[in-house]
Amino acid sequence: MEHKGTKRLETDRLVLRPFRKEDAVPMFRNWASDPEVVKFLTWPVHENAGISEKVVTSWVESSGSPQNYQWAIELKEIKEPIGSISAVKTDDRTESADIGYCIGQKWWGQGITAEALQAVIAFFFREVGMNAVSACHDPRNPNSGKVMKKCGMAYEGTWRARGVNNQGVCDEVWYSIRKEEYEKKMQSGDIWEELYEKALAVQDGRKISDYVEAGGVAAAILTAAGNIYTGVCVDTCSTLGICAERNAIFQMLTNGEHEIKKVLAIMPDGRTGAPCGACRELMVQLMPEHYKEIEIMLDYGQRRTVTLGELTPEWWI
Repeated sequence: MEHKGTKRLETDRLVLRPFRKEDAVPMFRNWASDPEVVKFLTWPVHENAGISEKVVTSWVESSGSPQNYQWAIELKEIKEPIGSISAVKTDDRTESADIGYCIGQKWWGQGITAEALQAVIAFFFREVGMNAVSACHDPRNPNSGKVMKKCGMAYEGTWRARGVNNQGVCDEVWYSIRKEEYEKKMQSGDIWEELYEKALAVQDGRKISDYVEAGGVAAAILTAAGNIYTGVCVDTCSTLGICAERNAIFQMLTNGEHEIKKVLAIMPDGRTGAPCGACRELMVQLMPEHYKEIEIMLDYGQRRTVTLGELTPEWWI
């Protein structure tokens, strides 16, 4: 393991970078002055910008240490920080880190925290060489746990009355992910089998009414975070129906993610096939800069794949 300090990281919507002195006012305005943001945290709400300035100054002064990991979560759209994410503890013996994070209430529910955590996890595993990354949350704050699950972290257990936050003594719900688990999710070797099994598990062609049938086609998609979402087709007597691939994509979006890595769809006869034009168009519009990299399973038996760029070489716009 080689500590590298708070290295600048970048995602689709975010820049994760060391704090600067001028971040004090945005910190106070965007998250530190909101009681709802700090409700389940260990530090009190900032009563004025001067407190934020002292905190940011301390972070700036310690930012030169290679063992310090304290990122400002800067939203590219507004070019100012909306939260923070850090390694609250690192252990060289176990080559591990415990992560803490928070963002302003205005940006909750948009998948931003998960996007930041995904970048930090990748950095710790691929560049620092850590073996495990962990995080915990108060069980009264389940949305924080959803962020951890979106990033592929597994539930480890609950330590009762083990922590203290602004609500007093609290339980701690712990999640973690090991490097080998992360790499397995990112590798394509066995992931197609997992996608196929996940899709097969929800495939159940059936007649719902005289006008609606569902489940004949099932799909599974793999996201950039290593999570899998599934969906089935719904066929109606009008245009109200939907393809399995788009159904799975909507599940992904509902859970705050938007980057697709792989797509697999099982037809009623058990074979796999390419998505229709409408599904391709949705994926292109979701990822106009990177849609050509999405990998699609054409023939599961032969493990024959194609990229969306090969299926859709030129977009109409």
